[in-house]
Amino acid sequence: MSDQRATAAGEMNQSYGFQPVGDGEKQGRVNEVFHKVAQRYDVMNDLMSAGLHRVWKNAMVAALNPPRSRAFAHLDVAGGTGDIAFRVIEASDGLAQSTVLDINGSMLEVGRDRAAKRNLLNNCTFVEANAESLPFSDRTFDGYTVAFGIRNVPHIDVALKEAFRVLKPGGRFLCLEFSEVDLPFLEQAYEAWSFKAIPPIGKLVTGDGEPYQYLVESIRKFPNQENFATMIRAAGFERVSYRNYSGGIAALHSGWKL
Repeated sequence: MSDQRATAAGEMNQSYGFQPVGDGEKQGRVNEVFHKVAQRYDVMNDLMSAGLHRVWKNAMVAALNPPRSRAFAHLDVAGGTGDIAFRVIEASDGLAQSTVLDINGSMLEVGRDRAAKRNLLNNCTFVEANAESLPFSDRTFDGYTVAFGIRNVPHIDVALKEAFRVLKPGGRFLCLEFSEVDLPFLEQAYEAWSFKAIPPIGKLVTGDGEPYQYLVESIRKFPNQENFATMIRAAGFERVSYRNYSGGIAALHSGWKL
């Protein structure tokens, strides 16, 4: 289904999965999806990826490599449940301060509860805001991460420019996202699993399969690795690169503010 993929950031704000929508309509519909799935979001991540999302997220944090000898200001966007932030804090031996930003209050509630249970509220700040208009000053953060969230942002180019703005010189942008599979035999199996299994599993686990139909469609709409790398460069980042995981099912994109 590679012919479904967007080739430019502007195409994403006019699609809700495979459905064309008007500019300004997507955000509300995406918000509703995540209100519905918030309580079972992490369970479904395990089911959808057969647990591989944990491996990919660990690899992302290893690439970020937060220092263990000094403070590190970290922003995790679309990270409501805290998955990445908690890993960064642990990897820094507790020296990192993570700001978890999400547009969806239901996801943030899950994250706050999880942080409290882990005694991490001193290291975590939870902010409800839009990735396209970050409520932070220029040059605030050492690292910016976003995992499986940027494809849900209507204006990706705006979000990337905001990421560049709030990073300090020398700061790093890392984006983990589902991407384009580059192995034909794997692509066929992955397509079958995504469209025939994930929505029914989502309905069984959460009571509603429609949000998961959107999620699998949104993955197929998202620009492929090369096109997304071009967008990151256009936002001002340098030394842009990406690494495929699991045959391209997921890809980790990296850029530096130099």
